[in-house]
Amino acid sequence: MKLRLKTTAALLTMAAWPAAAQPAPPAPSALETLGAMHQTGSTADWPAVPQTGQKADQVKQNLTKIKLPPGFHISLYALVPDARHIAVGPQGVATFVGTRKSKVWVVTDRSRGGVGDDVKEFAPTLPKKIPNGVCFSKDGFLYIAEQNRVLEYAAAEFFYESPDVVAGAVVPEGDLIPKSEESYNHTARVCRVGPDNKLYIQLGQPYNVPAKDKFDLYRKVGMGGIIRMDRDGKNREVYAVGLRNPVGMDFNPKDKSLWTNDNQVDGMGDEQPPGEMDRIANAGQDFGFPWYGGGHTRTNEYKADTPPANVVFPEVEQAAHAADLGLIFYTGSMFPKKYQGAIFSTQHGSWNRTVPVGARLMVTFLKDDGHVAGKSEPFAEGWNENGYYLGRPVDVAQLPDGSLLVSDDLVGALYRISYDGK
Repeated sequence: MKLRLKTTAALLTMAAWPAAAQPAPPAPSALETLGAMHQTGSTADWPAVPQTGQKADQVKQNLTKIKLPPGFHISLYALVPDARHIAVGPQGVATFVGTRKSKVWVVTDRSRGGVGDDVKEFAPTLPKKIPNGVCFSKDGFLYIAEQNRVLEYAAAEFFYESPDVVAGAVVPEGDLIPKSEESYNHTARVCRVGPDNKLYIQLGQPYNVPAKDKFDLYRKVGMGGIIRMDRDGKNREVYAVGLRNPVGMDFNPKDKSLWTNDNQVDGMGDEQPPGEMDRIANAGQDFGFPWYGGGHTRTNEYKADTPPANVVFPEVEQAAHAADLGLIFYTGSMFPKKYQGAIFSTQHGSWNRTVPVGARLMVTFLKDDGHVAGKSEPFAEGWNENGYYLGRPVDVAQLPDGSLLVSDDLVGALYRISYDGK
């Protein structure tokens, strides 16, 4: 009886103690908060990028050195820090610009005068990691492919004026590529929404030439290739393989083929291997890497191995190490008829040639059968002054009026190329 009373007293004493503090539930992430249509409450400063001053004046002066065909003109469209890949909103209201850092910029031509007079960070309350790839669907959804995540922003072109913009994960963080394969190298993803309404994403692999024990994994997940999926992230598949570091792609509106640039193997000399522009006619094609380092040039690492019999070789072999990046099919009517349906593409410029090449905008003409009519030709050049870069073009995009935008991540700018015949 005494034992029971002592036990009861002890229990009563324990009941009188304050309950042990329970850990608070984790605070929702910015992505969860925005996905629930709630404000983040951030009061962070949200400044615009100045568009006048000494830097703007110097960039305009540099552009006087750029050579174009007669009747074409180039001008400064906007100063945009670290400007990489470009997505022009389908309503023509705003232009979104990715970077290899942590920001996406949005550029507005408020005066409708062919100049981006307002440049601000897009969705600054949502942290981003290498948000290089930006692309729109025809119905106005913006997709941003980061190093290892893909986000969708509904109606971004109309809600970008707020620092909080609703977003959802198409591919959650860590699911685009295996976490074990994250690297500092070849991390710039590029995306496109295809004619089939699927989302296409380029995945570079991190090595110059990967070790053979990486081969099966990379083929399975699509690293060193292009993947596609439904716009909600479902039904992911590897669309093309055998690409080393593809950065830049577009669909031919006539036959729906997908064209891509591919950056080829380093360390094989100044003149080899060539860069590639490839035509992907259908799913499942193999473009030869790592057996081929570019064009028909075999890699040292795989020269004793028999390459697949079905390798597709490039439509165009480009200058070695020129770093071919963004490309688009021109669908406007501002430019003369010879350019309508042609491919415009950028060469970022070599980093490892003893005599640098590139840093220019190229044009590639096609025949009626959908294949190239010859080599790519320089269209806008002059950023390479005997190996000293005045700029390094990254991407090219088309504005609603048919003029072109060219991004430059060295200068941090967008240029506009127009035609008036004068």
